[in-house]
Amino acid sequence: MNQPHRQDLQPLKTNDTATILAGMGLWVIALIVLLVLRPGPEHQWWIWTCVSGLCGGLFGLWYVRRRDRHGPPPASEAPVEPATAVPPAPPAPEAGAPGALDDRGRPVT
Repeated sequence: MNQPHRQDLQPLKTNDTATILAGMGLWVIALIVLLVLRPGPEHQWWIWTCVSGLCGGLFGLWYVRRRDRHGPPPASEAPVEPATAVPPAPPAPEAGAPGALDDRGRPVT
């Protein structure tokens, strides 16, 4: 049975910069709270977790802005098939036709 080919899905348009900035804002709030409350020596790593979150956000901002500057790839390029793609199977013969096999691979009589 031939089914009509569906169009490829397009990625959603999102504001990645605003999302990253919101996340960084939360890390800043957490860092300020921890610096004010001064956790005990066994919890000093919480501060460094906030700093790491801020560094990850800075990297994310750099990456997203760089990606947006270069723009999307041209739509005229054909999609590239992976080298490991499995070729489609040939259509199976109808039941009762010469050479037809059952689900276990035995000839149908």
